[in-house]
Amino acid sequence: MTAPGRGTVPRVLTIAGTDPTGGAGLHADLKSIAAHGGYGMGVVTALVAQNTQGVRDVHTPPAGFLTTQLDAVSDDVTIDAVKIGMLGSVTAAAEVAAWLVRVRPPVVVLDPVMVATSGDRLLEPDAEDAVRSLLANVDLVTPNRPELAVLLGEPVAATWEEALDQGRRLSVRSGVTVLVKGGHFPGDVVRDALVDATGVVDVVEGPRVRTRCTHGTGCSLSAALATLHAHHGAWVPALAEARAWLTESLEAADLLDVGRGHGPVSHLASLWRTAAPRTTAARVAAEWWDEIAVVRAETDALPFVSALADGSLYEDAFLWYLAQDALYLRDYARVLAHASALAPTPDEQAFWARSAHGAIAAEVELHASWLGGVQLFDARPAPTTIAYVDHLLGLAARGDYGPLVAGLLPCFWMYVDLGERLLAGLGPSHPYARWIETYGDPAFRASTDRAIEIVTTLAASAGPAEREAMLEAFRRSAQHERDFFAAPVLARPAPERVRV
Repeated sequence: MTAPGRGTVPRVLTIAGTDPTGGAGLHADLKSIAAHGGYGMGVVTALVAQNTQGVRDVHTPPAGFLTTQLDAVSDDVTIDAVKIGMLGSVTAAAEVAAWLVRVRPPVVVLDPVMVATSGDRLLEPDAEDAVRSLLANVDLVTPNRPELAVLLGEPVAATWEEALDQGRRLSVRSGVTVLVKGGHFPGDVVRDALVDATGVVDVVEGPRVRTRCTHGTGCSLSAALATLHAHHGAWVPALAEARAWLTESLEAADLLDVGRGHGPVSHLASLWRTAAPRTTAARVAAEWWDEIAVVRAETDALPFVSALADGSLYEDAFLWYLAQDALYLRDYARVLAHASALAPTPDEQAFWARSAHGAIAAEVELHASWLGGVQLFDARPAPTTIAYVDHLLGLAARGDYGPLVAGLLPCFWMYVDLGERLLAGLGPSHPYARWIETYGDPAFRASTDRAIEIVTTLAASAGPAEREAMLEAFRRSAQHERDFFAAPVLARPAPERVRV
């Protein structure tokens, strides 16, 4: 088998299901192919309604249409490599097998989508047999650990050595090279091995990347291998290059912030890193959130926050906090209204105005339901409250829209982050459930996302001096948020327990 001629871009066809969020299946394959210098083409086996949290529905087009797609590509385009992913049915597997026999592409990689990493079987037994039958027409198969066991009809390998042995025996039985993947085994080092009938051909090691963003990893790796084999003409250099790329893509995955479940890898991280530096709203958001990581950790560790989380917070401290928060919100609403007056677009004017109304109407009404209207604004403002309000009023007085809205942002962002995490652990009898639910509310999350978008988009387009001024305002407000959460326990220590 020879690689395409010098200067030729490998033409790589992926045969797979879809993922509308772009993290797995055909969508991920096309990104992976492009990341490795290939021209990607795609034939759809199934339309999958899924996101980072799971699959909702699958629509399978007629088998005849699958064949028509395949023939439409191969009748016109020279194919240098094929990657096969989700097939989903016996009929689809049979149609693809017949097409492979007719066309005989030079390189075929099969990612046998049969068992989820959770262990759930994704195919009926007859469809699993059909996928096994495909092995006679492929060059490399890339199963995960449960899929390797299913292909052999054996229990899942408990150790790396058992997995290597299963890979060798599968190669002997099917005449195919097997990629044995070690990501499911514990340890800080991840090993992947090319195995054939003679045993282990090569092992590539890499560091384990600690991230939840692993959606579509198997799809992406197999598409990379198909493309790189078309470049190199051999599996060993293809695996070494693909594994290094996948490590970098996993390391950058969290910055994408795609979805609330297991997010995708960052397929083009290397390209973005080596391209001309660009400041984007997403990059500003990631950098600023990281900038206050220490402040956020200190906030999480505060006695007030931990007691609020488990419901053990004594009422006197909570009511003191509410009274101070009501005083804060009165001036916070004024500053939001000032931001509305300074906003450069009608949309931003409307957003800050709605936020001001929400702060003084909905939020203060909630406070009043706990405190009682008579004492709502009767409390003496604490030093921490005065300091925070003075900081925001000072930003408003200077009349600079960028630093002002950056200073307003932590009250959205830190609250929704904390509220959503508190809400996740909320029990049915939690004494402060009604309060916590307001900050874990989807509407508040939507408002927070819009505030983040406005501020970070503005910062991304600002000059260095303006951006630094915005960051400083954001940083100082975050520190005030932390101090505001610390104050109630300091001002209202827990009552001493009297021994009887």
